[in-house]
Amino acid sequence: MKLGVFTVLFSQKNLDEMLDYVKDAGLHAVEIGTGGYPGNAHCDLDALLESEEKRSEYLEKITSRGLEISAFSCHGNPISPESSFAEESHAALEKTIKLAGLMNVPVVNCFSGTAGDHEGAKHPNWPVSPWPNEYGDILKWQWEEKLIPYWKKMGQLAEESGVKIGLELHGGFLVHTPYTLLKLREETCDAIGANLDPSHLWWQGIDPVSAIKILGKENAIHHFHAKDTYIDQDNVNMYGLTDMQPYGSVQTRAWSFRSVGCGHSLQEWSDMMSALRTFGYDYVVSIEHEDPIMSIEEGFGRAVKNLKSILIEEQPADMWWV
Repeated sequence: MKLGVFTVLFSQKNLDEMLDYVKDAGLHAVEIGTGGYPGNAHCDLDALLESEEKRSEYLEKITSRGLEISAFSCHGNPISPESSFAEESHAALEKTIKLAGLMNVPVVNCFSGTAGDHEGAKHPNWPVSPWPNEYGDILKWQWEEKLIPYWKKMGQLAEESGVKIGLELHGGFLVHTPYTLLKLREETCDAIGANLDPSHLWWQGIDPVSAIKILGKENAIHHFHAKDTYIDQDNVNMYGLTDMQPYGSVQTRAWSFRSVGCGHSLQEWSDMMSALRTFGYDYVVSIEHEDPIMSIEEGFGRAVKNLKSILIEEQPADMWWV
């Protein structure tokens, strides 16, 4: 496996500054934002799509530093009932898939999206309970009329482009668990897989090692994010895990994102690295930093140090002892 970083946390640096910083940290890969919520500070989609020369120059900046692009990422909501944002999200995703195909970037990361509750809705609706029964009706309509048709089309585009799609299992979107990912994959194609981020699994009560086993057996892990979550049980007792307080309310929130090793032990992270290798994922572990009580530099540095101590980088030896 190789260590990388989702570079949107360095959006204040230009491309060259960011790449130098990542190289100096001893990393091997960059995951680059191309639009949607993370923005596109280090990737001009239209310019790169239009010019083979610019694509070559762009890649040269990366490969000359001993780095590779693990994925392009454009996290939006392409099935949102807010038509302008849906169109913006779709355009960014479509362009990103095409660019990834042209530049031999193997994975495009994104969200599945969330639809409204009917054709004339104004806002997304994320049902999380089967009763009252109308919630179940909404969910069925969203999957059958919006989610599956959209991702059939985008899965086909990904296959034609030689690209895999990594859906982040993120609460608030229709694909947010191993089950919903595998259900959509079954209804679409194998280009659809997971950008597995344990931070979103923990607060849903899902054990990341078990999720890795479930998805790894189906060859459905296309990318991996390294971000931790601290769960404050006292606050869970007050607010529950579906806590709607702002992320900045760290003292009272039920859970908060943390840098790797600050929410769960390095033994647990080591177990994840072992499970990834055991169940077929031998690609990039991409650091994502959203720690509310650490600076970018300190949180990133902590993650780099901790992950370097547990990452499995070399291929296993022959079993000389048997």
